[in-house]
Amino acid sequence: MPSLSRREFVNAATFAAALAGTSRSGSAADYPSRPIRLVIPYSAGGSGDQIGRPWGEKMSSQLGPTFVDNIGGAGGAIGTTAVAREKPDGYSLLLGNGSTQVIIPLTTPNPAYAIGDFRAIYRLISSALVFAIHPSLPATDMQGLIAYARANPGKLSYGTPGIGTGNHLVGEQFKQQAGALDIVHVPYRGIAQATNDLVSGQISLIVAVMSVHLQQLSRAGKIRLLAVTTDARLSGAPDIPTAIESGMPDLSYEGWFGLFAPRRTDDAIIDRIAQATRLAMADPALQANYRAQGMEPDSDSSPDKFQRTVDATTASLAPVIKSIGLKSL
Repeated sequence: MPSLSRREFVNAATFAAALAGTSRSGSAADYPSRPIRLVIPYSAGGSGDQIGRPWGEKMSSQLGPTFVDNIGGAGGAIGTTAVAREKPDGYSLLLGNGSTQVIIPLTTPNPAYAIGDFRAIYRLISSALVFAIHPSLPATDMQGLIAYARANPGKLSYGTPGIGTGNHLVGEQFKQQAGALDIVHVPYRGIAQATNDLVSGQISLIVAVMSVHLQQLSRAGKIRLLAVTTDARLSGAPDIPTAIESGMPDLSYEGWFGLFAPRRTDDAIIDRIAQATRLAMADPALQANYRAQGMEPDSDSSPDKFQRTVDATTASLAPVIKSIGLKSL
């Protein structure tokens, strides 16, 4: 059963209330007794939909009907704020990531929500960032890139999907950990244009989410992939070393998307959603769906494990944000 549209959700909720003869309390004992809304804090059609909608479809057989609600704007802050202010009854969930849950609260003056306003439920997917350079650069690994950048201060530039993204902060981490390298950051509105400019030689380097497309460009000799930011090599790209292997022991970052609920949501509800999601994520078809998009599905997450991931991301990015004085616009 597919996830419901907005109109279908309203109709289903109305029918459920009429059938019961009274409104439900939303307590843990009878959860779920009506459709569940998953807020994706981005416009329809993006990577958020590619992650959240397959989960919603799987939940139809685990928890019942779901309603996927795209509330875009302000880099994800508007939709995230909406969920933070919802009743903590398990019927309004958030598909969050490192940007919405960590970077925005840390970089926004007087933010509408804080990191602690949510409870982590389950990490759905993880993704690696990769350092990719133009093949004209005389570097075949991270140490070679560092040596070239030191010998040519200000000559290199690196592209990201924008200021304040995880890509940007990892790029700044790289520069700091390599000894305050003079490499110019060039923010784009998305990684596609940055990749095109890398291929054409307009920029020297990009910090991008690893994807099948980048691997294809590498095999064609149009770019060179130097290292990924995960702690271990990727199963889908085992020939690419990690930054840690490449002599940068503190350069570790893993992107992620996962489920969150408002802070005061009952433990039993959190556990119910996590258990249902674990069953769904064991499905080989769902795993293949995510892997085909260059994502790594997590079939072994939990509320505690996911919260540790959020805490680790915060600990990694907070010092960089402070050191460069990053503030959201």
